Amino acid sequence: MRVLHMIRPIVSFLPEVEKPRYKQQFNEKLLFTMGALLLYMFSSNIPMYGIQRASSNDPFYWMRVILASNRGTLMELGVSPIVTSGMVLQLLAGSKIVDVNRESREDRVLYMALQKIAGILTTFGFACSYVVSGMYGDVSSIGLGNAMLIVAQLTCSGLMVMMLDEMLSKGWGLGSAIGLFISGHICETVAWQALSPVTINTGRGVEFEGAILGFFHALYARSNKLYAIGEALFRSNLPNVCNLF
Repeated sequence: MRVLHMIRPIVSFLPEVEKPRYKQQFNEKLLFTMGALLLYMFSSNIPMYGIQRASSNDPFYWMRVILASNRGTLMELGVSPIVTSGMVLQLLAGSKIVDVNRESREDRVLYMALQKIAGILTTFGFACSYVVSGMYGDVSSIGLGNAMLIVAQLTCSGLMVMMLDEMLSKGWGLGSAIGLFISGHICETVAWQALSPVTINTGRGVEFEGAILGFFHALYARSNKLYAIGEALFRSNLPNVCNLF
């Protein structure tokens, strides 16, 4: 029996976004695209319930930009489950381990369902591994109930990302949600590092976290203007102007 035929009984139980019944106008597609991006950005700033603030450094700090993830929020996993499951299935389909007839409509539908199942399982596996590894604190300290709740939050958030990606790819929006979320996350990060109004006492006095605000604040607060410019351009403990370019 082919792998695709094994998932026939559960296809009807999978969540699905229907294709639009009529051709969407550009303004409508733009509206759905902006709505999906705003929902993602809103979720990436909502902290998860039940986690403990980790005192250690973020092991995925340098990967979060390309994964569109934000530590400790509902978008902790970002697009990594979708990308991972998609790459694995592409490899299996290319090596004929999963036999897909692209000319058959049934095979295309079953393959899309298999991608969705793989994405859900990958999201659940990632969520469990994050919790068990102590990313949000030891399971014994946060409690089994909170651990299960964190897994549920991550899994539901990953499912939401998959639904948004399916919505845009089926004609409701423009392009792919993966590229949209990654580019949106990059723009948000750059804007925050440039204009963040958060003030931090670094030992040399109060400084703005945002590089641009920090630059003008240093020019105003420091008597040595040349030193202030050099500090704003090359400060190492906070975002600096050179990092933006």
